[in-house]
Amino acid sequence: MAASSRTGVSGKLWLLACGIVLVIALYTAGWFYAASALRERTLTLLGSQEKNGVSAECSDAEYRGYPFRIGLFCSKVAIDDRVNGISATFGALRSAAQVYNPGHIVWELNSPVEARTGHGLTVSTTWENFQSSLITRLRGVERTSTVIENAKTSVVSSSTGQAFDISATHTEIHLRQNGSDLDAAVTLEGTDLMMKDMPQLLPRLTANVDLTLNGRAGMIDGSDPNGLVLYGTQGEMRSLSADLGQGRLITVSGPFSFDEQGYLSGKLRLRIEQIDAWRNSLGEAFPEIASTLETVSRMLSALGGGRNASLDLTITRGKVFAGGFIPIGEIPPI
Repeated sequence: MAASSRTGVSGKLWLLACGIVLVIALYTAGWFYAASALRERTLTLLGSQEKNGVSAECSDAEYRGYPFRIGLFCSKVAIDDRVNGISATFGALRSAAQVYNPGHIVWELNSPVEARTGHGLTVSTTWENFQSSLITRLRGVERTSTVIENAKTSVVSSSTGQAFDISATHTEIHLRQNGSDLDAAVTLEGTDLMMKDMPQLLPRLTANVDLTLNGRAGMIDGSDPNGLVLYGTQGEMRSLSADLGQGRLITVSGPFSFDEQGYLSGKLRLRIEQIDAWRNSLGEAFPEIASTLETVSRMLSALGGGRNASLDLTITRGKVFAGGFIPIGEIPPI
């Protein structure tokens, strides 16, 4: 009787051990399946659309974090849009999600970033720290937030010969799906803007962008067939502002669009506050045009009836006109 009892207990322990091993095996298989899914989601997020001629590469892909976290590490990331002639390379990528909350993914990216377009635009960026998080749902990435510290960007256009540098001590980027549209909000603090062979254009400022891209919600998770390019895109600029402090504020708002060649068009409203302060700031940077700035500031003061002014800007395929007919500059294609 005692022997039979011991045999029964041993059998139950054996079954329990087998059950534990089976659970661990299933969990391990599920972990690696989830890690593989994370890799595919990450590549999709980066814009991989092989059938549309867009590829994303994650070099030396490695999974880490077992058993409680899922992480994908890449030594280098590259994106190539063969259709639109756009390519970009990034530094090392580190992403991770908790097993119990795989829809919340955090990731970090190393600089430098090198991006080039078929229109001769080259963008190079470095930073000290890049951290981002995203929330996924059944339909894809719902929203994402990114914080970048001490970023420095150089932009060169071979088609116009223009070159300028932008640096910001703190940058925040927030994206979210709004139905079929994409809402974007960007803040750059401690921003410096400089053009090649010229003094600093403006004193250090804070810039904010709040806009919507119509029908481009898929850009946030790579499901948009056009990838990350803005060709053929329309949108609404709710606010594009530059704040130098002491009331010196410029705000631009209105509808805009990019054509298939990357040229910008739009009907925008420009509002300038503290005109005299802006004239003084620009006059210090460009003393050779101080008299012209004085004339322009008087005209703007007359339009606004005082220290502030509003002006309509029309942009037609990159050509900028004040009041619809006075040419004031040209914006190269993206």
